[in-house]
Amino acid sequence: MQKIEHIGIAVKNLAVAVPLFEKLLNTNCYKTEEVKSEKVNTAFFKQGETKIELLESTDPDGVIARFIQKKGEGMHHIAFDVMNIEAEMERLKKEGFVLLNETPKQGADNKLVCFLHPKDTNGVLIELCMEKPDF
Repeated sequence: MQKIEHIGIAVKNLAVAVPLFEKLLNTNCYKTEEVKSEKVNTAFFKQGETKIELLESTDPDGVIARFIQKKGEGMHHIAFDVMNIEAEMERLKKEGFVLLNETPKQGADNKLVCFLHPKDTNGVLIELCMEKPDF
């Protein structure tokens, strides 16, 4: 793992959360994107080398909606940038970590992603992400 790529924060409403984080971070949201496969709308901020991703559910039964119902708004995951997502997934599987997806899937911000089960990581949802290669 190279660096923290972003921190994901679950929010109920991007229309409320984006202006709040623009004030907090003293920077504008540089990108919004819908990730239909994950049933979320995202908004991104960059602070130094790290990005903050706000996640709003587009489905009342979506993962983010269920997270907020259970735990409230707040930190959802930490994403780490990796050079080779398949190799890192294989390495972590051999180390005994449970992957929530067996193959990398399309995430926001042109990334391939994989999540590790939080029961193996002290309750923190970890996302591996790699820039999607151009072919």
